Amino acid sequence: MLSKRQLVLCERLCYQFKDLTLLQRALTHRSADTNNNERLEYLGDAILSFVIAEDLFNRFPQVKEGKLSRLRASLVKGVTLAEIARELDLSDVLILGPGELKSGGFRRESILADTFEAIIGAVYLDSDFIETKTVILRLYEERLNSIDVNEVIKDAKTRLQELLQSRKQPLPLYSVHQLKTESDSPLFEASCQVALLNKVVIATGASHRKAEQKSAERALTLLEGKV
Repeated sequence: MLSKRQLVLCERLCYQFKDLTLLQRALTHRSADTNNNERLEYLGDAILSFVIAEDLFNRFPQVKEGKLSRLRASLVKGVTLAEIARELDLSDVLILGPGELKSGGFRRESILADTFEAIIGAVYLDSDFIETKTVILRLYEERLNSIDVNEVIKDAKTRLQELLQSRKQPLPLYSVHQLKTESDSPLFEASCQVALLNKVVIATGASHRKAEQKSAERALTLLEGKV
């Protein structure tokens, strides 16, 4: 039986789950249970990236690969996923462990983004690819329709590099290694070292690339306002 807030989430997704346990798992952070959303996040990440890539490919037939890749990156990056998660009010339905609840995990961008990806994975397992694609494109409709290909947002690593170059600073140094986890899903930790910051910025992601991009995003946030 779904709670009132979970029912509202389904209404906003315009999707009703046949297997309610899939939705429960998608909303469960690893801090709350071993039966959590990490594997669903891995699946949802791949599906989301493909659906957005296909839509951009068909929508902009004259745009070259490099710009398409940057467009896709801007649409599936953590900041964008967290924005959509907030639009869905995922903070109200997250299932977190006591530690994450105490530290405000329901507001954390990475948790919101990962949960959104897990929901996409859950929809796919509960239905099929066509239905999942419909859900994704409906949620992304406004963002896709408002794209200006002449104002492509570059990925975080590129923006960080260009910012540092404009300030005549050394380029960032990245280090990535895979973490040992109890789940079958891979988890990578990336550190980003920037001379202008007095600390190493660390982030985790389901892939080498995602971990690096997240660490670059955090470094950019910390650099805002610095001379």
